[in-house]
Amino acid sequence: MKQISFLFQIFLVFLLLSGCNQKPEIGLLMDTIARERWVKDRDAFVEKVEENKGTVIVKVADSNPDVQFQQALELINNDVDVLVIIPVDMVVAAGIVKMAKNKNIPVISYDRLIKDSDIDFYVSTDNIKVGEEQAQFLTTVSPTGNYVLIGGPTSDNNSYQLYLGWMNVLQPMIDKGDINVVGSKFVSSWEGNDGYKMVKEILDSGETVDAIIAGNDALASGAIQALKEKDLAGKVLVAGQDADIGAIRNIMLGDQTITVYKPIESLAYNAADAAMKLAKGKNPSDNMSFTVNNGHRLVPAILLDGQVVNKQNIRMTVISEGFVAEQEIFE
Repeated sequence: MKQISFLFQIFLVFLLLSGCNQKPEIGLLMDTIARERWVKDRDAFVEKVEENKGTVIVKVADSNPDVQFQQALELINNDVDVLVIIPVDMVVAAGIVKMAKNKNIPVISYDRLIKDSDIDFYVSTDNIKVGEEQAQFLTTVSPTGNYVLIGGPTSDNNSYQLYLGWMNVLQPMIDKGDINVVGSKFVSSWEGNDGYKMVKEILDSGETVDAIIAGNDALASGAIQALKEKDLAGKVLVAGQDADIGAIRNIMLGDQTITVYKPIESLAYNAADAAMKLAKGKNPSDNMSFTVNNGHRLVPAILLDGQVVNKQNIRMTVISEGFVAEQEIFE
């Protein structure tokens, strides 16, 4: 009997030691890695979590909200310590948050705000400010003329925030009659083909276009392709965001005017740091006072600034910070 008791005590000690050595497990739900910026987000996030003695399970939904829901269900059923979500669809993602919270799993909304949900933390850029920067740059160059606005999908809250930023700058100029918006809509995806189709349709109608503001560089790239077909590339101002290598090349060629560089490494590191704190039962928002209203609650948040990149400052921004290598631009 004493021997059984002794063995049982050893077993308990083994369990305790195993629990102490167990690494926090973070689930990262991603929309896509088809564009390079998301590969950079993933790699930086994983690197930082592993540096802090955690592990990451990455799931990529390939822009399918139903797939993301099933991937979330799998991670939740496997009892990950924290869920970090780059939502495909903010409504579906709100359902994911509800499932996670039912199992007491903390949730971080990354880059895109999940509205009407009980998320614990939000890490992103100030997307309204990004939109303002895009519009401010183009209107400084061309304070009059015909503008086209290509918004992202309505399933992504960032689309609305960018549009709000654009209109904060453009509306007074529209009211004065200096700027005429000849095309404005939210397209179905963040992919280049949607930007191409929208701009092609406007140009085929015979409308003159002086400037295009696009929700991201992929949409901007599609717009540029439509401009090329009319021999207008380089003659129309084009703004995007994300600082994709293709956009940097387009800027060097003169086909794109600006992009906005997001501090992806800082975004990923802040999200990873918050995830590890939540996994250890700590509050990542200690000593923070900034919050964002997601329609359900005031969410502790970190919003970082983007930076406008144009032909004159490429070397001083994305190249000097190691975001892109100079040889990549000219290969």
